Amino acid sequence: METKYLTVDEAADYLNTGVRFVRRLIAERRIAFHKAGAHVRLAVADLEEFMQLGRVEPITRASVRRDLGRAA
Repeated sequence: METKYLTVDEAADYLNTGVRFVRRLIAERRIAFHKAGAHVRLAVADLEEFMQLGRVEPITRASVRRDLGRAA
């Protein structure tokens, strides 16, 4: 399996965000990245993992009841 690496600009396009957001993620070490000399590259798999970590499940009746039961 071949790993695909993207530049910061390509990663921003891939995530449909701005370049500043991707650079901030890198600066804050919130996303894995690779250094190739002075160049920064991001693996597509790392971008996908980052997005999955931010996944929020939809609210259902069962989850509301469960959460209200914890609050009582």
